[in-house]
Amino acid sequence: MNADPADQRKLLDLADLDARIHRDEKVAGNPPQAERVRELIAQRATLTQELTTRANARDDINAELTRLESDVAVVDARIARDTERLAASSNPKQAQGFESELTSLKRRKGDLEDMEIALMERLEAADAAVAEQEAVIADTNAQGAQLSAEAKTTVTDANTRLDGARRDRDAVAASIPADLLGLYERLASRGNGAGLLRGGACEACRMVLPPSDLAVVRRAQTDEVVFCPECGAILVRTEESR
Repeated sequence: MNADPADQRKLLDLADLDARIHRDEKVAGNPPQAERVRELIAQRATLTQELTTRANARDDINAELTRLESDVAVVDARIARDTERLAASSNPKQAQGFESELTSLKRRKGDLEDMEIALMERLEAADAAVAEQEAVIADTNAQGAQLSAEAKTTVTDANTRLDGARRDRDAVAASIPADLLGLYERLASRGNGAGLLRGGACEACRMVLPPSDLAVVRRAQTDEVVFCPECGAILVRTEESR
């Protein structure tokens, strides 16, 4: 195939626009922040599960503390009752029994209060553990929200660039002869459509042409359409190709 060198050079603009369109389509479909957002979502699920475990442990301590407080209240009631009975008793033996029971009840109350103190210390630690986990989750949510906002902006910017690049591509494509454009489109659908020959290398695939292939390309007429022997792209020659 033969084509005006100026039309062949337009293929470089088309290839550049196609590369830009391809990059921005990938960005619009999967912004760079998306992977980290997915990681944070999975991380939040794990953190939430841990928060549930810590909250359940705290609730168990609270329930145990409530039972202890109820037991202390029962003991206090019995102490109050026996104290009244002791004050009203005139029977020495009966009074001795009340005193013995009061001693036992006060010992029991002391034990319960020691248990309460230990539980309150555990509850304080459990509350701190829950608060710590809630803070980590809040930070994770904040990171996710920020990245999601950044991703939205990234997608919007990519779509804006895509609109401009597609318009430019349509304009460039319309100025290229149909047969040359069709050839480029077929090649581009399989890989590289066109690349500049510069410094003995094809810029479409970045491969340096062997001397024998390079000699063949350089002997070709300027309007002859030649191809990269490495990637098959249309090899566009300009002043930089010499």
